[in-house]
Amino acid sequence: MNPTRKKVCVIGAGISGLAAGRAFKQQGHDVVILERSDELGGVWAPSRSYPDVQTQSPKELYRYTDRAMPDDYPEWPKGPQVHAYLADYADGHGLTRLVRFGTAVTGMARRADGRPGWTLDLQTPEGETREDFDFVAVCTGQFSEKNVIAHPGQEAFVAAGGRVMHSSDYTDPAMVRGRKVVVLGFSKSATDIAVSAVHAGASAVTIVYRESVWRIPYFIGGLINFKRILYIRMQERMFPGWGIGRMARLNHALARPFVWANWRALESLLSLQLKLGKTGLRPKEPIEGGINCSVPIATPGFFDMVADGRIKAIQGTFDHYEDDAVVLTGGERVAADTAILAIGWKLGVPFLPEAYRDKLVEPDGQYRLYRLIANPDIPDLGFVGFNSSFCTVLCADLAAQWLVRYADGKLARQPSAQEMRDNMDMMLRWRREERRAAGVYGGLCVAPYHFKHFDELLADIGTAKRRRNPIAENLTPPDAEAYARYLKTAPAYVLQ
Repeated sequence: MNPTRKKVCVIGAGISGLAAGRAFKQQGHDVVILERSDELGGVWAPSRSYPDVQTQSPKELYRYTDRAMPDDYPEWPKGPQVHAYLADYADGHGLTRLVRFGTAVTGMARRADGRPGWTLDLQTPEGETREDFDFVAVCTGQFSEKNVIAHPGQEAFVAAGGRVMHSSDYTDPAMVRGRKVVVLGFSKSATDIAVSAVHAGASAVTIVYRESVWRIPYFIGGLINFKRILYIRMQERMFPGWGIGRMARLNHALARPFVWANWRALESLLSLQLKLGKTGLRPKEPIEGGINCSVPIATPGFFDMVADGRIKAIQGTFDHYEDDAVVLTGGERVAADTAILAIGWKLGVPFLPEAYRDKLVEPDGQYRLYRLIANPDIPDLGFVGFNSSFCTVLCADLAAQWLVRYADGKLARQPSAQEMRDNMDMMLRWRREERRAAGVYGGLCVAPYHFKHFDELLADIGTAKRRRNPIAENLTPPDAEAYARYLKTAPAYVLQ
């Protein structure tokens, strides 16, 4: 029996929402895209982008399978360029007219009439309303709800003329010109903002961090594009993956000394290139133990500015504010009139009923999602963009193509509910016991297993077997256009 045409709700009009909207529309479903803000693009919306933000991934990896970024874009596009690319993609696929801006999902419940699907509670510009959908794709990703933190003395600090803001609210360099800036955090956004503040003419810049982490420069050793190291299948194979057999485990055991030497050599090179010894910012953890989605790209100029004193780096965290300073847990008093909190985002689906959230999220915060996309105990619902990685757009694109076929019962390898549960249990054990670094962001991180994840999705979809030169297969990054060709070989189907 052919699947029926569905009324599909896509929540979010960022990278993953556009991928999901296009996939469901392409298969003939009626699509509505709900976006709570007044602009599409998600984290790349102009109102949410901090100055000089640019992609961590090269443009050939930060793209949809069916549309390349413009040739005149630099290898690592800036925020306005990414937003323009997303807007052009939405217009080109007829998605912009499907977006309802200023519409937030405040709650949802299974349909009262017993039919498949969900009733969504919506807050719209005209007021509150409810609407039924046959299927819901949650595309809010991992960067939609700000983490909020307040320290004692903040009100007095602000009353005295100080400013406290989340990193996503830093959108104009003029905000920090002539001011004494303290940045809390050590993510890429934190180091980007610290460097931006120096360039903007801040009178002093301090970054406060809990632990130093390994960072990868755009060019390792000043010569090798990092995509040639972190984005290749050969590097991925240095890490034992999930579901491997005895022979694979034996091979990893035999190769362990050589893999260990590889990582020590990379650490030595990075320490020299990034002046980690001079700045005191060499991490304690071995680099291979932290290779996941939290590995940031080194902000150009950051380590030089720490080395020459333009940025002061202090290990610790905030304890409280005084009228003209931030006092740290170690007792150090840092003169400040602007605090920028690069403390990340909340991961969650607050509008999902609690009974279903309990099925989705384990007590330790790990998500129960098959292929990081769907849970058989939460019917008529899927997630796109929760499979985060260094190849964000490609991950979302392939997840969307998988999800529409799953929703229509047309995967070539359509799993049973029990098969999905068994796989989720296996993945949870693997993250907890064998690869704890894979547990960041609720276990929703694909890196460094891009190829293994993509292979599973394509096999489920039923694309033709991949045939590539073995050298190219192992030593080149993912090829979005090649994945587009594979998707074209997937079995077609017709909706009723």
